[in-house]
Amino acid sequence: MTLVGNSKWAFAALAVAALTWLAPVQRAEAQSWPNRPVRFIITLGPGSGVDLGARLFADKLSAKWGQPVVVENRPGGDGMVAITSFLGAHDDHTLLVAPVASFTAHPYFHDKLPYDPNEMIPVARISKTVLAVSVPASLGVNSMKELEALARAKPGQLNWTTATGFTDFVFAGFLHTVGLKMAKVPYKNPAGAASDLVAGTIQVYMPAYAIVRPQVEAGKVKALAVTNHERVPMLPEVPTVQEAGYPSLNFDGLVGLFSTRELSEDARGKIAADIAAVAGDPDIVKKMNATAQIVAPGNGKEFAESIAQQKAQVAAVAKLFGNKPVQ
Repeated sequence: MTLVGNSKWAFAALAVAALTWLAPVQRAEAQSWPNRPVRFIITLGPGSGVDLGARLFADKLSAKWGQPVVVENRPGGDGMVAITSFLGAHDDHTLLVAPVASFTAHPYFHDKLPYDPNEMIPVARISKTVLAVSVPASLGVNSMKELEALARAKPGQLNWTTATGFTDFVFAGFLHTVGLKMAKVPYKNPAGAASDLVAGTIQVYMPAYAIVRPQVEAGKVKALAVTNHERVPMLPEVPTVQEAGYPSLNFDGLVGLFSTRELSEDARGKIAADIAAVAGDPDIVKKMNATAQIVAPGNGKEFAESIAQQKAQVAAVAKLFGNKPVQ
């Protein structure tokens, strides 16, 4: 055998030995994680459903991990403030808690992204936010079919808005698919949109249900349908958009946990397992439902598949309008 051949075999042997040695080291590191306080960076502000859910899980995980879990709100910039802060930390103890809708439409709205989406590693799905197509009670509309009929009778006269770029895409796609004309009214503050919905300034709002829940319970706003794939515990009498006959509005408000590449795969698996364990606590389920969120744990692979489905949905709508993502 030649010297070159010997070198190749020696290199291969060393590589195998290194991997064999590395695997138990990584497993040991995963078992010892976390060894210092953990940060959860949130894309939304205090009091939002995602924020309240993150804090519920943070309390339980802190007790399980024996380390403080600090929740840090970084709202603004359509989720970019939080995302860039999270990725810029390059820290295996800094994680991002975010609704998938906060970033899936970014490539269609910005000429250049200040971050690389491929650096956001899905760790675990946590929950599904309940989103509802809502109208002011004064509109006198009690179903999606009645809303469609009114919109056809008054083309371009009804105003609509949603809470994120992703939901903008979904609702715009629905209007295009059904052949309706409504006027989009942009809002920076979702709470302001809820107030204008009650006042009748806008006629259709599709936010997280938690935003309009007080007005619905006060009888000032009517929830016509939820976008989720299944009926939800807090609104058992409200149909899904699929049941109402409008499948193009169908999506789940996915919320999950992301890490940077600094966190090992074994540690990511440990975190996903711990989140699933916390999600099985009946008290957590009850409290999450109270914030209009459905506990729906999933590992990194399952979460990644869910994200891919929503990205495909955005791409399909973008294609309807001839839009292409920024490369």
